[in-house]
Amino acid sequence: MVTEATGQRNIGDGQASSGHASGMKESAGQTRDGKTGSVRYALLDTIRGVTLLSMIAFHGAWDLVYIYGVDWSFYRGPYAYIWQQSICWTFIFLSGFCANLGKKHLKRGLMVFGGGLLVTIVTLVAMPENRVVFGVLTLLGSCMLLMALTERFLQKLPAGVGLWSSVVLFFLTRNVNDGFLGFEGIRLVKLPGVLYQGLFQTYLGFPAPSFYSTDYFSLIPWLFLFMAGYYTCRMVKEKGWLSKPAFLLRIEPFAFLGRHSLLIYLLHQPLLYFLFMLLF
Repeated sequence: MVTEATGQRNIGDGQASSGHASGMKESAGQTRDGKTGSVRYALLDTIRGVTLLSMIAFHGAWDLVYIYGVDWSFYRGPYAYIWQQSICWTFIFLSGFCANLGKKHLKRGLMVFGGGLLVTIVTLVAMPENRVVFGVLTLLGSCMLLMALTERFLQKLPAGVGLWSSVVLFFLTRNVNDGFLGFEGIRLVKLPGVLYQGLFQTYLGFPAPSFYSTDYFSLIPWLFLFMAGYYTCRMVKEKGWLSKPAFLLRIEPFAFLGRHSLLIYLLHQPLLYFLFMLLF
C-alpha cells in the first residue's frame, strides 16, 4: 500500500548545481560555478538551504515517531502534513525554476535519476520495511530527462500559457495517487481501477494496491509542479527580474547547504540513523 500522505517522506532536491544561467553579468549576489563558468543566484541556494534544514528536521521527527516509537501527537496531525507539503512543494517548484537556468539537462537528469536508483537499491537491501521506490530523486531525474527531450517544444509555448496550464494540471491531478481527480479534500472524478495495476502505472501516478514506499513521488502530479517552476523562471527572465536585488540575497550557511543539496540529501538519513542509534 501507499503510506500516509502518499508516502512522501524523504523530500529533497536533486539539482545539486541549480541557479545556473550563462551569459549573465556577475554581481555581489552571483558566483560562478568553477566547472561550467555559469552564474549561480544566491537567493536560490539560500532558499534551498533553509528548506533542506526543514527537511532534515522533518525526517528526524519521522524516524523518532515511526522507528523509535516517540509519542508526538503533533507529528500525526494536519500541521505536520502542511509542514511536509511545504518542503516538497518548495523543492520541486525550485528545481523546475532552476532547470530553466541550467544546461546539460540530460547529464543532470541521469545523475539525479541514478541517485534515486541508488537510494532504492540501498533501502531494499538494508531496510526493506522502509524501502524507497520511486522517491523524489527518481521524480526529479525523470523531470530533467523529459525536459531534455522536450525543451524545444516547451520553449515555443508562451510563458504565461505554460505556467497556468501547469498549475491547473497540478491541482486537477493532485489526488490521482488516491484514485481521484481533484485537489486534497476535493474529489472531482473517481478514476477507473484498471489504471492502478503494474509497476509502470505506479511510476506514472497510479499505484497498484500492493505498492509500498516510504517516499513516493509519482510523475503525475508532480511533473506539473516542476513545470510551473520552469515557466515561472521563464516569466522572471523575460521581465528582467533576475538582476533585482532580491535574487542577490545570500545568507550563509544556508546558501552553502543549498549548493551541496544532492550530497546532503544522500547522506542525511544515514547520519540521522547513526545519531539515533547512539542516543537510543
